[in-house]
Order: sequence, then structure tokens, then C-alpha cells
Amino acid sequence: MSRLNLLPELQEKIEELKDLKVPEDRKEVLKPLISFIQKKKDEGRPVPLNFICTHNSRRSQLGQIWAKAISAYFGIDTECFSGGTEETAFHQNAIDALKRAGFQIEEENGKNPHFKVHFAKSEKPFICYSKVYDSEENPSHGFAAVMTCSHADENCPFIPGAETRIALDYKDPKAYDGTAQVNEKYDERSDQIASEMIYVFKNIK
Repeated sequence: MSRLNLLPELQEKIEELKDLKVPEDRKEVLKPLISFIQKKKDEGRPVPLNFICTHNSRRSQLGQIWAKAISAYFGIDTECFSGGTEETAFHQNAIDALKRAGFQIEEENGKNPHFKVHFAKSEKPFICYSKVYDSEENPSHGFAAVMTCSHADENCPFIPGAETRIALDYKDPKAYDGTAQVNEKYDERSDQIASEMIYVFKNIK
């Protein structure tokens, strides 16, 4: 897979985030994800990643979307999914953070709306909405279960079909909903997840 020309604002954001330092302890946490992706790539097989948190509304959605865009940026073919231990809705504050980062998102209304997320003009948008991790459209075997919150990690000791399970555990920006810091904290978490995905994919040979 060759590198894609991402949407200009998104491309600019990724270039900016390349300079964001990943702490040494987080590099250790990310090693199993790098190993899984490298193994699949070396075998010439698809790289399925399923990002999982409790509600599939914030962190797991950010993980799926950033992993897909950044893997495309580095020319690495991935299949990125997300899910929760329960279905709720893709939260507006997380959507707004992604839009500020340069993604183009077509929004819908409803209890659990579907969103079209654009990251490159040459690529079809992918559809994001809240669902359970074992939804029929998510992979059923051979995937990495990337646990983005400690609650889901602790309450789902077994993910059927997962080839490996990787705990990343990001702090929930939900704590800042309705506060003056909401945009700052959602952007902070989005940037952290993005910078870590940059670190992961730039280390794939």
C-alpha cells in the first residue's frame, strides 16, 4: 500500500503531532501492538485491529479513526474497527475533536447515529457508530483486541476470537463534559492517541 494524500488539514496535524514526545513508559505499553502489526505485515496478511472500551463512544472511536488514518499515512494496510461492552452513541465531543484535527465528518441525528468519516479524498469514508465489540461487522478471529480503557479491560477478561489482547488504557475525557476545559481535554486525549499511533506505525518495517 502506498502512502495516501490525506486531507490537507489532517496531513498538517499529523506532521505537527510527529513532534509530540511519547513517554518511555508508554513506548513499553505500545510494544505488543507494534509486534502484532509487524508480524501480520511480514506474513502478508491483513492487520485487523479492534479498539475496545466500555461504551464505544470516545476512546475506542478515537483509536479506530486515528489508527486508520495514520496507517494510511505510513502506507501500511490495516483494517480498523471499534466496539464496546455496551452500545451507546459516538459522543459529540469526540466527533468535534476529530473535526478540529482535520477529519471531515458527515453527521446524522438519532439515538445511535452513523457517521461518515473522511480522511483522504481518494478513499471512501468509513462508517462509525457505537456498537458492541463482537458486532457482526467486526472481525471474529485473528485480530488484536486493543483495550483503550481499564474498565473494559477488567470487565472483559476474554475476547472471543482475539489473537492477542493489548491494554493501552487512556484516561476518559468524559470527566470534562460540560466544563470550560472540554475542548482542551478532548483535544489532548485525541492528540495523545494520535501521537502514539504515529509512534507505532513509524516503527513498522
